[in-house]
Amino acid sequence: MSRRNWRLEWPLHLMLVPGLIIALIFSYGPMVGIVIAFEDFIPVKGIFRSHWVGLEHFKYIYYLSETREVLRNTVFIAFMKIVGGLVAPLITALLLNEIRIKSFKRTVQTIVYMPHFLSWVIMAGILLDVLSPTSGIVNQFLSWLGFDNVFFLGNDQWFPYVLAGTDVLKEFGFGTVVYLAAITAVNPSLYEAAVLDGANRWKQTLNVTIPAIIPITILLTTLALGNVLNAGFDQVFNLYSPSVYSTGDILDTYVYRIGLASAQYGVATAVGLFKSVISLILISLSYLAAYRFANYRIF
Repeated sequence: MSRRNWRLEWPLHLMLVPGLIIALIFSYGPMVGIVIAFEDFIPVKGIFRSHWVGLEHFKYIYYLSETREVLRNTVFIAFMKIVGGLVAPLITALLLNEIRIKSFKRTVQTIVYMPHFLSWVIMAGILLDVLSPTSGIVNQFLSWLGFDNVFFLGNDQWFPYVLAGTDVLKEFGFGTVVYLAAITAVNPSLYEAAVLDGANRWKQTLNVTIPAIIPITILLTTLALGNVLNAGFDQVFNLYSPSVYSTGDILDTYVYRIGLASAQYGVATAVGLFKSVISLILISLSYLAAYRFANYRIF
């Protein structure tokens, strides 16, 4: 950077300092605790006086059958969330794009976007009432249709699908806004050319709108793959119970249970470190895929 540019741009670089300090304190500082994964950590002795055990905790979780179950649950739930989180907003955006009454279109956008701002604590309270096996509106509707009541949050067969469905319900409004923004950016001359060729609304959607938003779809898909091990601690923690641990326990809640509830700090840190390393690899691969297929790059 030349001296002239530095004189012009130093205030902008100075604005980065508070953010860098916060990142160092709250993001990089706690990473010192990774060493607990290699120790028989005892809080009263601290990090520096606890006994060093090397890779013993990693060997322990490798041979633990519960670890494989939790890893399988995490990938399965995250995969369903990724698929649902891509399909639902895409279809909603395409349908909203066909609506010509702007007030109705904006009202629907606002309604589907609102759950994004609710925390999982509030959402869990709402879902406990809605999915209640005795008084929930869903089970009342099933009874009206002649079906038996279902304990959605207490049945280990239903629970993973409830997690995926409620996550899509909460977040698909945000994705819809992203896709609508991408559709708005489509060149109008393409639609005019399609009309001259005799294309109706369905063919315009099929041959103009969908091909135009494929890059943003690929981008969102590849970036979502990087978070495949992040199945959502807040959601699962607020909704699950011991009766659904076999299908609903994920890596994050597993770390919480064995780390804070069972006081096995070293094992919990080893599981968390394992997840972080795998997530780093997946994020790197998804970033490379996004660059390869959607020409996306941060720098």
